[in-house]
Amino acid sequence: MINLDPEKIISSLCEGGPVAKRLALYEPRQSQLDLLSLIIRGFNEDALVMAEAGTGVGKSFAYLLPAMHFALANKEKVIISTASITLQQQLFEKDIPLVASSMGDVKIKSVIMKGRGNYLCLRRLDDVLHEPSLFDFEENELTQITEWAKTTKTGGKAELSFMPSDSIWSSVCSESDLCLGNFCPCREQCFILALRREANNAHIIVVNHHLLFADLAARYQGAGYESAVVLPPFNRLIIDEAHTIENAATSFFSSEFARTGIFKQLGRLYSRRRANERGLLVRLCAMLASSEDPLDEMASAIQTVKTSCEELDDCALQLCGMEGIFRLSPSVDESFLKKSLFPNLKTLRKNILKLTDMIKEILENLDDGDAAEPAVWEIKTIVRRLENTADICNAFCKYKKHENEVLWIEKIQSFKEPWAVFTRTPIDLAPILKDSVFKPNKTVACVSATLAINDDFTYWASRCGICGIDSRLPLSGCFPSPFPYASAVLLASPMDAPLPDDEYYQEFINNAVFNLTAAAGGSALILFTSFQSLNNAHQSAKAKLTAMGIRCLKQGEDDRTRLLQTFLSDESSCLFATDSFWEGIDAPGETLKLVIICRLPFRTPGDPVHEARREVVEKQGGNPFIELSLPQAVMKFKQGFGRLIRRSADRGVVAVLDARIQKKSYGKLFIQALPQTKTSSSSLANTVKDIENFLY
Repeated sequence: MINLDPEKIISSLCEGGPVAKRLALYEPRQSQLDLLSLIIRGFNEDALVMAEAGTGVGKSFAYLLPAMHFALANKEKVIISTASITLQQQLFEKDIPLVASSMGDVKIKSVIMKGRGNYLCLRRLDDVLHEPSLFDFEENELTQITEWAKTTKTGGKAELSFMPSDSIWSSVCSESDLCLGNFCPCREQCFILALRREANNAHIIVVNHHLLFADLAARYQGAGYESAVVLPPFNRLIIDEAHTIENAATSFFSSEFARTGIFKQLGRLYSRRRANERGLLVRLCAMLASSEDPLDEMASAIQTVKTSCEELDDCALQLCGMEGIFRLSPSVDESFLKKSLFPNLKTLRKNILKLTDMIKEILENLDDGDAAEPAVWEIKTIVRRLENTADICNAFCKYKKHENEVLWIEKIQSFKEPWAVFTRTPIDLAPILKDSVFKPNKTVACVSATLAINDDFTYWASRCGICGIDSRLPLSGCFPSPFPYASAVLLASPMDAPLPDDEYYQEFINNAVFNLTAAAGGSALILFTSFQSLNNAHQSAKAKLTAMGIRCLKQGEDDRTRLLQTFLSDESSCLFATDSFWEGIDAPGETLKLVIICRLPFRTPGDPVHEARREVVEKQGGNPFIELSLPQAVMKFKQGFGRLIRRSADRGVVAVLDARIQKKSYGKLFIQALPQTKTSSSSLANTVKDIENFLY
């Protein structure tokens, strides 16, 4: 292995260096150079790294420089994984080309890879085109996709000039378990194979966390580390936005089903409108040599599955009630489960297996030529998916035996009618992450703006499994933001705010949100921890703020991306938001002058996965509030605070309306986790004046 030269690489980011000279607004940042030095050590020492880099440190350049130099010198691939498509695009389109241009005449090849569902499958498109369309809009969209397919180089959905409906795109996109590989008639033109060939010859591959886990999980489960799986073989990895990997892994290693998904799979097998029949089973029956046609029998079995699915859905929604979530826990009253839920789950499982057995029996009687048909391959895949649903049904019925999993039902509200989602999730991800991410790789550098609590990585490290691997003690460091928070930010917390369990708390929130937003003239991001509180405050303030010329935007009114674009383009607007808007928003300058945190972001008591993890801590003799809930809330609080200052010239106010930050002993942990700022602790009326004086 050729070690990196720290002095040479660090000098490129110093004033007058080749990277610095290419930055129009270059500012020397010691914290960036220190982070760069730590990641260089990570490569040279085959080490694990955890680094917290505050906003404005310039972490992308700090990990790209050593990654690109190492990949070039050692002819090794470096994978860079991030949680957001926005950062993926920025790295690939802006940061990597800039760093590469600073390295002289050498050529650095980089590739961006997204999940397979983002790419067109030409074979599946051809299959759909040979089936009759049930609706006119389907025909129009397919025509547009077909024309686009003739000219696109990547087959990426993002290139389309329109947003295809989910039903159409899901029938033509690439899916791993539907891929025919070497037997595909469109193999030579395949966009996924072309992308993989590119990736195989690349130095840097930019992926997202979900794609990374798809690859690592397959290797962990037996695919090995020496050959290509989802990604080419690698053992150097940089994880940006690393604070999200537990959630990303939780999502990836969970399994679920819902009525909507089952109906989609059944519709792919068979659907009928008037006399118009289509689907994979229609094509399967056309292959049969015998005069018998089992299509009617299978269509009847499909309808039986649909009926039992609807009955289960009704039962599940009743269980979810007003709360919207029901978890199967040791303390739950089983009377209704035994009377209604379990019988419905068993009926659905029985009807699914009856259908799949019927289909498998027909498949077994096909001759070798027909058995190799793409339609047959896809039918087998759908059969496996339906059987997985049957497995989840069985797990729910035997939930007491699944001690290491959380089994729960959630009500999803839509514009038409609600439906229930049945989910099984592993409780402890740390052992899986340790064995799949950190043990097999020589260098893993985890970087984020929020990994530590008061410079202590204990909480994050314990959740993600980075510690306790042989003698590999991780390298770590906290690199503070260079932004002038002490002069640029006012942290305000009204002393007359009631505690969240006070009956007048929501009334106070409604009043405070209006007055603070009015004082700032808009340009406000108002963060909640519940939609109910959000809707209440929005309804209370909207008319009054609109009359003042302040546009009120609300999460859920529009697509997240469009909503954010509207907010960013209108400096007098305010955005009422929750959960996903606590992080990943970049609103520099006059766009955002005020962030209101209505409530400290503790997980709601109804979160089934969080509650199960709390119970585990308690069983082990620990304190679930201190060990889990509090550090989790502090890290999310730091993310919300971090929305305000995105550039060195930014300034503004963060107002916290939760009295616990002042009145509870643990409140100081939230304040200590933030950089030093100006402060205001007075009545709401005086807080409004302080904000006006600070901003204007």
